[in-house]
Order: sequence, then structure tokens, then C-alpha cells
Amino acid sequence: MKNWALMLAVSANIAIAETEAPAMSMGNGDNNWIVTEGATREGSNFVFPKVRIAGAGWLVMHPFKDGKPNGKVVAGYAGVPDGVSENVSITVDQAPTAGAPYIVMLHSDANQNGRFDFVFVSEREVVDAAVFEGSTMIGHVYVTP
Repeated sequence: MKNWALMLAVSANIAIAETEAPAMSMGNGDNNWIVTEGATREGSNFVFPKVRIAGAGWLVMHPFKDGKPNGKVVAGYAGVPDGVSENVSITVDQAPTAGAPYIVMLHSDANQNGRFDFVFVSEREVVDAAVFEGSTMIGHVYVTP
């Protein structure tokens, strides 16, 4: 009886471990990336030196609220075609103060309509979804100069 209970407990733990999603991280991938080093800001306008996306999409800036990224709000965005783009310019809604953090990330043009569709289809998913490579979301925390 003890062996059966032990085998059941071990089997349950293995099943749970196999179904848990890998931890998500942020950064660059091999096929999709954002260069934030050397980015500039003048008032409400930001310019990012280089961006690469596999398939057309968007470079998006999300603000922070109460010290946490607010992925439900878009401060600004710019379209980027498939491949490498240089000097990608984004104008945010309000000129931030120095030191204000943002999440700068890539979103795909999932429905390929040429419009940024930031429409929620579920609590955490929008039509033009965030770009991932494996469990890495292509994005960075960027602090305004």
C-alpha cells in the first residue's frame, strides 16, 4: 500500500512539472531584437537605433504604473516592416520626466492588416500579440534620459 501511494504521489508531481510553463523572460532573440543602447529622446519623441522583426509589426512603448509595467496601456508605437529598421521613432502621448521607465517591446501584425490592433481577446492577450522567441518576450525596460 505504501509503494502505491508513493508511486501515485511521484506520478502526480511529474505530471504537474511537465505541464508547468517555462518561466518567461525579456530580452532579445536571434531573429527579433531591439537596440536600446544609444536611443535618444527629445520631448515626447524617442528614437531607437535598430530594430529587427521577423514579419511586419510594431515597436511599442508601455508605461509603468505604481512601479510596475502597465501592459494594458500603450504610450506610443511605430510600425516596423519585416527585417531590420534603423532610427525607429515613437512619439508618446505625454512627455515623460527623466528617469521614467517604459517597456519597449515588439508586437506582431498578427492579422496582417497594417493597423496596430491593441484589442484584448482575453485578459492577457491582444490581437497584435507580443513577439516571443521561445519563452523570451522581445522587450526591454527602458528608462528615459
